[in-house]
Amino acid sequence: MSLSRTKRISSSSSVRSSGGSRRLSGFGAPGGFSGVSLSSSSLYNNGHHHHPGLAAPLASLSVNKSLLAPLNLEIDPSLSMSRAHEKEQIKSLNNRFASFIDKVRFLEQQNKMLETKLELLQGQGVGRSNVEPMFEAYMAGLRRQMDLVNNDKTKLDGELRNMQGLVEDYKHKYEEEINKRNNLENDFVILKKDVDSAYLVKADLEDKVGALTDEINFLRNVYEEELRELQASIKDTSVVVQMDNSRSLNMEQIVSEVKAQYEEIAARSREEAEAWYKSKMSVQASQFGDELRVVKGEVAEVNRLIGRLQSEIEAVKAQNQLAEAEERGELAVKEAKARTRDLEDALQRAKQDMARQLREYQDLMNLKLALDIEIATYRKLLEGEEDSPTMTQKTDFYIVYLGIFILCSHSGSSPSSTSRPFPTTVSNLSSILLRARHPGN
Repeated sequence: MSLSRTKRISSSSSVRSSGGSRRLSGFGAPGGFSGVSLSSSSLYNNGHHHHPGLAAPLASLSVNKSLLAPLNLEIDPSLSMSRAHEKEQIKSLNNRFASFIDKVRFLEQQNKMLETKLELLQGQGVGRSNVEPMFEAYMAGLRRQMDLVNNDKTKLDGELRNMQGLVEDYKHKYEEEINKRNNLENDFVILKKDVDSAYLVKADLEDKVGALTDEINFLRNVYEEELRELQASIKDTSVVVQMDNSRSLNMEQIVSEVKAQYEEIAARSREEAEAWYKSKMSVQASQFGDELRVVKGEVAEVNRLIGRLQSEIEAVKAQNQLAEAEERGELAVKEAKARTRDLEDALQRAKQDMARQLREYQDLMNLKLALDIEIATYRKLLEGEEDSPTMTQKTDFYIVYLGIFILCSHSGSSPSSTSRPFPTTVSNLSSILLRARHPGN
């Protein structure tokens, strides 16, 4: 600890006479007490006896007044109490030192008075008397008192230096604790903000996971319901055929072969379509399930991150760790947003693929139904021709299915077949049947 100012108080006194002179001098130093030395000169002039034991007056003293000034430090109550106690001790030591100085001055004045009396007696021409041994004894007592004062001064100097060292150590410790406290408070605030943001991210991700799960379940239920409705509509489809006339023609073998062929084609197409649809659905479901597990894993990771951050708040509370945690939280938020956008895009693509698959499946089922209807129609036609072989036939029949209108007519030996619109497979089947009935054409 450095002291701001040092004041010096010096006092000097001297007594000069024709008989001799004595001087007591001391030099003070900042931050400590002055050393005192005694010297004596001859008490008599012009051949008189010298008395070396007679003490000289104090020449100069230095007192460090800054030791009495209180230290202006911002410390906690416990340190303030300890420092106040130390200052009281220093004040008491300074007061003792001041009392010793006053005592020395008083003794100096007494010494000057005795010197004056001695000079007066010497001027009167009085011979040696018993007064000189008395003065010497008195001066010896004063010297002993001065030695005691010097010893006390040395001891007080040591105590003062120790106190100053303790005060300096306490000051450094207090400043370090204040800095640590401020740093820890800042770390706590930053960690609290990071934990709050991580909790918000966790809640947001949980909400998104729940919404995506509900949407996937809803879409799965919708697709299953549409599939059931489509199968039910296919099952309940009926064909109305009106036949005016028919003729007998033996085409059972041809019809059975065509029927078997197209039934096999339809069954295979249906199985392939259903297998492809189910495989596609399983792939999509597994993909969404994997993405859902990934999102749940991310949510669990965020939960673990929150727990780790809370443990860091309780244990370390370090600024660097807080900055890293804040960056990780921002990256987690960005990754979660990117993952959410990817999931939304994947869901949209899945919807589009599902709609396309449903359209393809519907087209295949329409084709199969059309083939079944045409086979049934020609079966009825052949059965009618077998029942009335000699009549002039004219057959008109209409097929209406899912917006498809088919008109087939036959009169005499000029058969005709008209269909609009109908797949190419049905037209080919009509051509085969007509060639079978009229080989010459």
